[in-house]
Amino acid sequence: MSLTAAMRGFILLLLSLQGVQGQDVWGVTYSSTEICAVKGSTVEIKCSYTYPSRWRGGVNTVEKTFWFTKQKDGEPVDLRTDSEYAGRVETLCGNNICTLRIRNLRESDSAQYRFRFKTNQDAYVGDPVTLSVPGIHVKVSKTSSCYRDCIQAYLECVSGCLPTSPRSYIWYKDGQKIANDAKSLNGYFYPKESYACAVKGYENVPSPSVCVNGGDCNTVTYSERSICAFKGSSVDISCTYSSNEDHVKSKFWFRPERSHQDLSRDSQYRGRVQVLSSWRESTLRISDLRDSDSAQYLFTFRTSSFEWRRDLPGTTLTVTDRDLEVQVIESSSGPTLVCLSSCLLTGRSTFIWYKNETVIQGETSASLGEYVDPANSYSCVYDGHRSPPVYGPKPPSVSVSPSGDIMEGSSVTLTCSSDANPAAKYTWYKGNQKLLIEKPQLVFSSIYSSDSGQYYCTTENKLGRGTSESICIDVKYAPKTLSVSVSPSAEIEEGSSVTLTCSSDANPAANYTWYKENQTLPLGAEGSYHFPSISSEDRGNYYCKSENQYGEIMSDSLSVDVQYAPKLPSVSVSPSAEIEEGSSVTLTCSSDANPAANYIWYKEDEDSPKASGQIFNITDFRAEHSGSYSCEAQNKLGRNSTLYLLVVAGAWNSAATGTITAFLLAIILIAGFLWFKRNTSNGGEKPNSNAQLNMGPVHDLPSDNSKPAEEHDLNYSSIRFHHNQEDALYSNIGRVQPQRQTEEDEDSTDYTVVKTPGPTRQEYGEGLFALYSTVNK
Repeated sequence: MSLTAAMRGFILLLLSLQGVQGQDVWGVTYSSTEICAVKGSTVEIKCSYTYPSRWRGGVNTVEKTFWFTKQKDGEPVDLRTDSEYAGRVETLCGNNICTLRIRNLRESDSAQYRFRFKTNQDAYVGDPVTLSVPGIHVKVSKTSSCYRDCIQAYLECVSGCLPTSPRSYIWYKDGQKIANDAKSLNGYFYPKESYACAVKGYENVPSPSVCVNGGDCNTVTYSERSICAFKGSSVDISCTYSSNEDHVKSKFWFRPERSHQDLSRDSQYRGRVQVLSSWRESTLRISDLRDSDSAQYLFTFRTSSFEWRRDLPGTTLTVTDRDLEVQVIESSSGPTLVCLSSCLLTGRSTFIWYKNETVIQGETSASLGEYVDPANSYSCVYDGHRSPPVYGPKPPSVSVSPSGDIMEGSSVTLTCSSDANPAAKYTWYKGNQKLLIEKPQLVFSSIYSSDSGQYYCTTENKLGRGTSESICIDVKYAPKTLSVSVSPSAEIEEGSSVTLTCSSDANPAANYTWYKENQTLPLGAEGSYHFPSISSEDRGNYYCKSENQYGEIMSDSLSVDVQYAPKLPSVSVSPSAEIEEGSSVTLTCSSDANPAANYIWYKEDEDSPKASGQIFNITDFRAEHSGSYSCEAQNKLGRNSTLYLLVVAGAWNSAATGTITAFLLAIILIAGFLWFKRNTSNGGEKPNSNAQLNMGPVHDLPSDNSKPAEEHDLNYSSIRFHHNQEDALYSNIGRVQPQRQTEEDEDSTDYTVVKTPGPTRQEYGEGLFALYSTVNK
């Protein structure tokens, strides 16, 4: 970047900072502090103003702006409320720029004008602007007399406004324009002649005609250069004329664009025109005014030797609609009422004021002087026309469309209705929240459930404020945002109290149905399902349905996981057939538990666990492995165990075998003797071989010491030994309690049948029998 460019950027930065700082000071700047304007013209006085954004610790905002020339009781009087300016003044303000516009300037408008603005924190008044509205006139400077009453003179067109640039002028002699645009005339002038001038561009406000010699001459002077009137009303246009001759042969009013003909003979004005004459005065009265009557009207007269020419402008008439109104202007003492119209007739300054339908006595000014009560209505009368009344807002009301139920997603319109003049500003509220809507209608193109609530509106104008009653907007919709929950939310233990809750957003309120898998469950209060004491059978997947008249929705599945201590374990042995010595034996323990159980194996009379895990393997089964084994299942909620008995006879020697064989033979002989004796006593009946040998389990036989129904089933195992024993050996086994077995644990008794190798039961004949013993728990 070059040095020049850098300096240029720095200078621009300083200028911008100065502009920002300038906004933090109070000030009023005028485009011009001295203004001179021609009578009858329109003038604009412009200014800009600045103020601090914060003042006295608060945000500083503009509340009111106005122009004034006078003060009343030490307070500035808004120019718009001054009856002398009624209908001629307007202010245009925006973006910190304010313009005062005054139409149809009068010489009395010459004054010092000030701009004042008021904020919520303070007020500021700018320096004055001086406005001058001088009249234009012809100044005659006589130099000498000449032949036949003529004089040599110097005529100058004089205005109090010094031209900012060279201007051209227009001169009139006896109402006829002459070819001279200079500011002055120098020559010879005669007694009958009259002269007038005008500034070019302001031809409609020429100076009065003057007689150069100071005596009588021919002149026409109009009462008003411009005048306005309401459509349908009547208007009087007047002038005075003079002549150095006593006898006037003819006189009439005309419009230049209508061939200069007498208006009393013009078909357009037939029946609507009347000329009122008196000595050297004439008044044109036009009734039933129309838009087409807006024009310039001139007067002419003729004597025997003179005719008034028709170039000098006359009176311009403007016909307008009846726009009479009461303007409400805020002031420090409250609202002020001013009767305004774009057309206020000069000289007709009398007004009549009404409060409701009663005339306010003594009020004849354009500005109402008494206190304004917003509860009343006020109107004014001017030139026979009455303005519409002004009043504060009547109590507003709110209506909703369409009527009936409001469905979510539909289009809904709220309308705030209130009678007020001036028109009220509307503000909408939802509850205590102000909405960013300042229109009579609050429109929901697609209403949501969140839009439900209480709504009301306020109406406000410069005379007062009104507040409506609240209206309830209740948006209906099908269930949505369905959720399910479980209480308590922590882990669920068997036997605890558990509640499932189904909730959804719906209007009207939804009905709920609970399901476990595909099974419908009875409904609890407000969509809940309660387990007073939950069990393991209650675990599973649950879901609910929410429905109302506008629709339904299904929830996601909720998994209920019930945790419980291990149930009574069961033990199985593999192989399930006869187990031979030296073979591999597998014991498997199973228990229903949540969370899953851990397993520990114990053997009777041993403190240390034999194994852990669900499966216990004995790879080489021996006699020393015989005994009682218990399986204990446990998790964090508790433990449970069961007992399994294995009894194994050791490897027998030959002496023991012989002893046993002899013992068995003795038993067989005794059994044979008893059988023979019984058959002899029964007369030789055929014996029932099946009755001699009962191979069923002991617990199937009748017993006086039979166990209760809750005792567990008995488990059996068969072990085959590789020896020559020919009889089945049965063992009487008593219950063995492991040291870690609790009194509450439930046990089961297992039977083990040990058989020796040898001939089958058929080889021994029907004399073979078995011994059983009962295993007690």
